[in-house]
Order: sequence, then C-alpha cells, then structure tokens
Amino acid sequence: MSGFSSVTADSESVIPWRSSPAVRVGLSLGIATGLYGISFGALSIAAGLTFWQTQALSALMFTGGSQFAFIGVLSGGGTGAAALGAASLLGVRNTVYGMTMNALLRPRSWRKVVAAQVTIDESNAAASAQSTSLERKRGFWVAGVSVFLLWNLFTAVGALLGDAVGDPGQWGLDGAAVAAFLGLLWPRLREREPLAVAVVCGVVTAISIPLVPSGIPVLVAAVVALTWGLMGARSARKRVRL
Repeated sequence: MSGFSSVTADSESVIPWRSSPAVRVGLSLGIATGLYGISFGALSIAAGLTFWQTQALSALMFTGGSQFAFIGVLSGGGTGAAALGAASLLGVRNTVYGMTMNALLRPRSWRKVVAAQVTIDESNAAASAQSTSLERKRGFWVAGVSVFLLWNLFTAVGALLGDAVGDPGQWGLDGAAVAAFLGLLWPRLREREPLAVAVVCGVVTAISIPLVPSGIPVLVAAVVALTWGLMGARSARKRVRL
C-alpha cells in the first residue's frame, strides 16, 4: 500500500501541460523573441546577404546576438573573417549555458544534439527559473524549440519584406523580448542576493558600454555573475565543513 501511495503522490505532483508555468514561460519567450527575427531578416538582406544565406544563419548559427554582430560587421564594411570573429566572441556565453543545461537536464542520444542547438539565452532562462526537474525540462525544450521555429519563420518574413519592414523599433519588436525577460526575472529579484547580483551586473554593463565593442558588456556582466556564484558556492562549502 505504501508503494501505491507513493506512486499516487508522485503522479498528483506532476503539473499538466496546460497549466504548467514552464510551458507558459517558454511559449511567451518563443513568441516575443521569434517576432524579432523579422528585424534580423530585413537587416541581413540590407547588409548584402541573399535570402538563403540569411536563412542559413538563422538555422545554423541560431543565436541572435551573434547573428546581429555578423551582419553588423558586414554592413560596416568588415570582412567575412572579422564578422565571424565577432559572432564567435558573442557565442561564447552559449558554451557556459551548454555546460549548465547538460548537468541540469542530462539529455541522451539524439536529444543531446538537439539540445545543443537550442541552448540559447531564452531556453537557459526558462529552465533556470523553474523549481522542479520536470518543469526545468519543459521550460528548456518549449522555449528552445519555439524560439527556433518562430525565429526562422520570421527571419524568412523579414528577408522577403526587406525594406518594407522599416525600423523594428516602430513595431515594438525590440522591446518585446526585453519585456519577456523582465517578466521572467522579476519574481527572482524578491530575494536580496539575486537583486544584488542584478544591480551589480547592471552597473558593470552600463560602465562597459562606452569602453568596449558592442556585445562585450553582456559578456563582462556574465563573468561578474559567474564569479559571484562561484564565490558563493565556495563560501557555502566552507560553512558545511565547519
């Protein structure tokens, strides 16, 4: 009877997909971020890339910051090698995400390849915001897959419309993704330490913006947050030993 009760309790603790907060968060990030793909598609065509080159960047590179850096260098007159270097530098953060998500989700066989492709800011954020293993997996996969599909779809829309899209700021597309991230982050800022980390990283980012190339301030803030986390984990281990 005890075994049956345990199974029943575990089953009842599983949140249905329709009411899962991780699924809602993942879909929200997917829609908000995917729509901004219109901007990338239009800017990529304006930078001189063809429709299929633009689609290849979204499907294969698939990290918004790196993609915008790539076409930004090209439109500024830079070489392909310089554009690739800038994009690769901004993509370094995904390596950190990959290690974190691999330890958190433990994907196997073909899922590991797919997980590597959809490990981005949004999927990492959606997973990290959840409190249970199942919800972390749901958040990661729903956000990652929805962003991938919608980003590529709206990249194609932007590439086909080209100059007709105009300034993406007029449509509010640049603010949609930011708003989605703020909505995800806000509940976690009720505790003192996350709030302190957010403030410090924000200050460091603001100071770095006029001093380093575009995209680098985000990496500087990530290093600060990572250092803070490592120091906190080390202090916790010392307290346990004592």
